[in-house]
Amino acid sequence: MAHLQRIIMQLLGFFALFALRVGASFTQFTSIDAGQGTKWAVLVAGSTGYENYRHQANVCHAYQILKKGGLKEENIIVFMYDDVAFDKENPRPGVLINRPGGKDVYAGVKKDYTGEDVNEHNILAAILGDYSTIIGGSKKVVNSGRDDYILLYFTDHGGSGRFVLPNYNYLYAESLNKTLRKKHESGTYKQMMIYFDCCHSGSMFEGLLSNDMNIYVATSAKPDESSSGTYCNEKSYNYTCLSTQFSAAWMEDSDQYDRATRTLAEQYEVVKKRVTCSNATQYGDTSMTKDTLSTYMGTQPSSTSKFSSSKFSDSVGEYDVDIYILIQKASQAFTSTSEKKKEDAERELYEALNKRAQIHDTFTAISVHLFGKNKGPKLLNQFPKPGQPVVNDWDCYRKSVETYDKYCGSSTYALKYTGLFANMCNAGGLNSQLAQAVAKACR
Repeated sequence: MAHLQRIIMQLLGFFALFALRVGASFTQFTSIDAGQGTKWAVLVAGSTGYENYRHQANVCHAYQILKKGGLKEENIIVFMYDDVAFDKENPRPGVLINRPGGKDVYAGVKKDYTGEDVNEHNILAAILGDYSTIIGGSKKVVNSGRDDYILLYFTDHGGSGRFVLPNYNYLYAESLNKTLRKKHESGTYKQMMIYFDCCHSGSMFEGLLSNDMNIYVATSAKPDESSSGTYCNEKSYNYTCLSTQFSAAWMEDSDQYDRATRTLAEQYEVVKKRVTCSNATQYGDTSMTKDTLSTYMGTQPSSTSKFSSSKFSDSVGEYDVDIYILIQKASQAFTSTSEKKKEDAERELYEALNKRAQIHDTFTAISVHLFGKNKGPKLLNQFPKPGQPVVNDWDCYRKSVETYDKYCGSSTYALKYTGLFANMCNAGGLNSQLAQAVAKACR
């Protein structure tokens, strides 16, 4: 017990240092703004579970921003598993907030696709406006025309070239970019704005998205970086993070300023300043940053509620949020008179830390099997040069991920190392050895 307490105190010190460092209608509707086409939005939260509270809260907050801006319910398409608001750990059942002391953002949100209906196929079909192939959900899609404006927003965990969806299904960068190209070729929008918030979010577009499609993208991180949760110090919420740095930055800015005059460029400068655990990055047609926020979100005068534009102080890396929560729970348990609570907290934290160590060792073993003991481990965190896509052979990459998940099981922490599979596929000729390497490492 004393040994674990020392470990907990060391980990608490690490997170303190981290905080200091980071400081169903398919018809087209009339225009919201005179002279402009219809505004559409697709909002996607891919995660499940109370420990991932922040992602579903993010999407609900985005929904409220768009509704205030005048977008019609029929033009906002929401994908979220919807298991957090009424989770037993939520201290306010049926309520989600996106910042400490914040307003309820869950109320009134129309969820179009929930549970297993939140999947790659439905998301891409909704963007394309292909309601005939949608399976489940409201069947609502982006039935846009050539003069319309589209906003896409994604928030969850991510890995190299992939965005996590419920039950560790994935939206792959290749599929997303093919869909964007197809949407562009169909001539069914004028301009598109994308906010993409997950670890390695830059890898969803790096070397893949051209700048000739009238699409502007802002991501929370470069291809080789993880993102961070924020507002993670709320004891009454069991220390789950209420938002993420990137999403809190762009949405608080959107809430605060007159969207008819505030430009994407002005907002991006604030986001870059506030996102300190990674580097917010731009892709696509950056000339579109001269557009005002109202182009995609509708209008809203300056708010009387002012938010700080300073750096976030209570942030935790996305890959570490689960451990952070367990550390806080264990710290509280050690002040309890209940020995059972102490033992349960000790066991839960030990098992989580041990699982992370096993995942690291597994990927190290796979890398050594494929590339040898000198080169292999170096490829766990090696990424292509700027301007190059993270993966060249996407079929190989998908099969590699499927093989690992089959033999070793899925986990958020494993996403940190799956760039190894991208490197393997880029090297070529090693895919046939992967199953043997994975089976051996995970047996």
